[in-house]
Amino acid sequence: MNRRCLIFAAPFEVEVVEEPFIRPAAGKVLVETICSAISPGTEMLVYRGMWPENVPIDESVEALSGEFAYPLKYGYSCVGKVIELGEGVSPEWLNQLAFAFQPHQSHFTASVSDLIKVPASVSVEQAAFLPNIETAVSFILDGKPLIGSNVLVVGQGVVGLLTTSLLAQFPLHSLITADTIPFRRDKSVEMGASVALDPDDINIKSELHKIFAQNGKADLTYELSGNPAALDFAVQSTGYTGRVIIGSWYGEKKAPIDLGGYFHRSKMTICSSQVSRITPDLSGLWTKERRMSLALMMSSRIKPERLITHRIPIEQAENAYQLIDRHNDSTIQVILTY
Repeated sequence: MNRRCLIFAAPFEVEVVEEPFIRPAAGKVLVETICSAISPGTEMLVYRGMWPENVPIDESVEALSGEFAYPLKYGYSCVGKVIELGEGVSPEWLNQLAFAFQPHQSHFTASVSDLIKVPASVSVEQAAFLPNIETAVSFILDGKPLIGSNVLVVGQGVVGLLTTSLLAQFPLHSLITADTIPFRRDKSVEMGASVALDPDDINIKSELHKIFAQNGKADLTYELSGNPAALDFAVQSTGYTGRVIIGSWYGEKKAPIDLGGYFHRSKMTICSSQVSRITPDLSGLWTKERRMSLALMMSSRIKPERLITHRIPIEQAENAYQLIDRHNDSTIQVILTY
């Protein structure tokens, strides 16, 4: 019996191949994948050949360890059912729905310690959002929004929208989002934004000034667009002693940013936020396990499946990546089905 695996053969080249799968060794299980989520951020850097040189694929995930080189398997959001147990694994794991950080493939083996049980309160599709919800939770922990804050979120792709939906749980003064795509702005309001604006609108500065209290700028700004040019907009939109949290990863692209006049006297903080580690000042209270537990709880509360725009069989994976690459005006979350 073979499994189907997605291979990034070269930039803009995706193949689905068959290969024998290995029976689970002691302490491991065999999982049959039900669906997997394509990351429109990091994963598209792999698809487009924009991965930075000398950067490991992902040192924190065993299935993705190693240096970057084509051809390779990639992806990190699989949800499936345990169909076979290795020696020493508790029988309670058989038929258990589970999430795993694994590349796109129809079957995989994994240690039970690397699986997250999906409770009955969480659907399979909701569980597929776990990595991005965990990332959004990490952004919230790093941003530390306060009651009555003016918050701006730049970029309303899937991670931006999930961050917006979490921020909407807070008693903020205002929650403003910015994205160039009308479809995403509409979805942003649905997910809880007070107002969604077009950053290319020549009147956006005056619009923000009217919405935000006091100095007309944000107390807290998230730059989640993946567009380096948006970073300067985020800085210029943030007030005195405010914070800019950069969750975007630009890959090889450089960010033009003006650190002259306004920024020089703003006393603002610019902070990178990345999900691989807990920020040091919270590490005494928060662990990755606690953060993932919260992400799992939030996955049923915020209903992330509303962000799925396309469900595509694994056999048509090439079409899925072309769709994301060429039509980001109509895609948010694309799911591969098996």
